[in-house]
Amino acid sequence: MRTERECFSLSSLLLFFLCYHNLLHRSQAQPNTTGYPCTPNQTTYPCQTYAFYRASAPDFLDLASIGDLFSVSRRMISEPSNISSPSSPLIANQPLFVPLTCSCNTVNASYIISFANLSYTIKSGDTFYLVSTNNYQNLTTYQSVEVVNPTLIPTELEIGVNVFFPIFCKCPNRTQLQNRVKYLVSYVLQPSDNLSSVASTFGVETQAIIDVNGNNIQPFDTVFVPVTQLPVLTQPAVVPSSPPVTSPPVKTEKKGVNTGLVIGLAICGVFLVLITGVWIYREVLLKKKRKMAIVEEKQKLQFNKGGNGLKDVEVNLMADVSDCLDKYRVFKIEELREATDNFSEDCLIQGSVYKGNINGEVYAIKMMKWNAYEELKILQKVNHGNLVKLEGFCIDPENANCYLIYEYIENGSLHSWLHENNNKKLNWKTRLRIATDVANGLQYIHEHTRPRVVHKDIKSSNILLDSSMRAKIANFGLAKSGCNAITMHIVGTQGYIAPEYLADGVVSTKMDVFSFGVVLLELITGKEAIDAEGKVLWAKVEGILEGNEQRKVKRMREWMDEVLLRDSISMESVMSVMAIAIACLHKDPSKRPSMVDIVYALSKSDELFFDISEDDGLTPQVLAR
Repeated sequence: MRTERECFSLSSLLLFFLCYHNLLHRSQAQPNTTGYPCTPNQTTYPCQTYAFYRASAPDFLDLASIGDLFSVSRRMISEPSNISSPSSPLIANQPLFVPLTCSCNTVNASYIISFANLSYTIKSGDTFYLVSTNNYQNLTTYQSVEVVNPTLIPTELEIGVNVFFPIFCKCPNRTQLQNRVKYLVSYVLQPSDNLSSVASTFGVETQAIIDVNGNNIQPFDTVFVPVTQLPVLTQPAVVPSSPPVTSPPVKTEKKGVNTGLVIGLAICGVFLVLITGVWIYREVLLKKKRKMAIVEEKQKLQFNKGGNGLKDVEVNLMADVSDCLDKYRVFKIEELREATDNFSEDCLIQGSVYKGNINGEVYAIKMMKWNAYEELKILQKVNHGNLVKLEGFCIDPENANCYLIYEYIENGSLHSWLHENNNKKLNWKTRLRIATDVANGLQYIHEHTRPRVVHKDIKSSNILLDSSMRAKIANFGLAKSGCNAITMHIVGTQGYIAPEYLADGVVSTKMDVFSFGVVLLELITGKEAIDAEGKVLWAKVEGILEGNEQRKVKRMREWMDEVLLRDSISMESVMSVMAIAIACLHKDPSKRPSMVDIVYALSKSDELFFDISEDDGLTPQVLAR
């Protein structure tokens, strides 16, 4: 019989071997921690793709919480995931397809990877590792999070700080697109998976996955599954619990059994109909209550003040925006008043946009006097690094004003840098990078939203520059979802409006292309889109690139911003961008290039005249004059 000390020694030895085996297993199955490289000038970027995600307890068992995590609405998850109602509860491990906007991102000279850039607000107990592995289920790694957020110290994260999490993704290359591959779905390989089972889940060949990812795939690596269309996910049916079944008498005549069975089935059917009816009635009632809650509060305030109640338009406004409550934060009007010193002129940025600080976070707060539902409807389906991000909204219960709260962009508008800032001017490389950013943003709303979105007000004052001088498109107040429409209500800014829209009210993506061409002229010339005499800049470009090379260079030098002439830049680069601008400004919209063509042309210019090792795209230099 073994002594107690011998048993303890054997137990310790067994524990040592188990730990060693576990460590050995984990060392052989380490996930890819560095991310997945991409080519910055690949024209298929950015793209719309999807990540395979599993609902998990306790925090992610509903589409609202998962939508907030990925900055998308519930419906954007429910539709591709084959879920009939966006408000349906989920069960643990329920499969979902979550949409991503995938971009090729130059983080630094040695770190160019493909990912969707998601913003996450740190909560109590969060670490880069826990959020990456638990919340995002290994769709990224804490090592990549550290690289993308170089100014943050992982061991000193403060509650409320915003962290960018790079969710790994890929866009199909041209060959894959020609082979009808529509998406490369991001799927995290589980320890219980093999490539054959993954292929079966997505309805593709195992070799197709190997062709994209190679053979050396480890557990918790992100696998990119090439699909021509998303497979239909099998979702669990929510079935009401059945009434208890009682044992039948041991001895019963056949006729009695049949009669009892019929009666039992009839009773069960009645119960099912009643339960279904009650459930549907409850859902309808709850939805109606949610939509009217804000309205009732408004009515209550009005009547307390002796008013005559709400106007119909105010009631409709409150009910409409309630559909967006699942994605955006709803701010209180008291928060906005405190943040802007009661909308003081000292906090005014321009127009009706104010700068405000709420709980240490700076926002741009846009006051609107009209129904914001259309703008909210468009903004909730777009998510791209070159579009200004909407953080939330607010309804003022006193006067039914609507406030849209956006991320604050530090360096203001492109217009101010080109036409108002006399001390500092942008160099050519920075201007070319800004043009590429705007083109990428427009390509996204034109090509990767359904229905397509037309901005309708592209101009230098609606292009904002962040702390790294990267461009973001702002102000979707005039945007329209859908193309090739005719309108009699002409809106826009003089100098940027396309001729066909001004003459016939034709709304199409080509009107944004025209406006973008005007912005390119501003970048080249440093001149306003319309001068003091009311003459538009675009009308003067005809014939500028005609004739021999010497004449072209001479005309271009006469046109160029004098700040650029002081720098040693390639005239070939400037003339190539001018050629793009002229093509965008063609009077026949059918002959203007698409934004896909423009992005490709600018990327070629970027490839020829940018030294990526200098990392100008990340921290471009500004010429002090």
